[in-house]
Amino acid sequence: RDHMDDFELIFAMLGERSTTEIHRTEDSEGIPKLKKDATRGGRVAGNARKELEKELKRPIVSKANYLPKSRKKLKR
Repeated sequence: RDHMDDFELIFAMLGERSTTEIHRTEDSEGIPKLKKDATRGGRVAGNARKELEKELKRPIVSKANYLPKSRKKLKR
């Protein structure tokens, strides 16, 4: 998360927290149901991000990355 700006962190946290709350509310069990919960939580954050981008008339997600290109590849 070192490479994320404030808005990216906020929307990631919103997605995670929404997913957790959906899971707790519905007492989900099993991988298929948990995947659906995660999709729903991600949709909440995605919709919020799109709404803010509409209001600001600019994208929130940055193409900038914390790591330089030379450090992005895994060494084998």
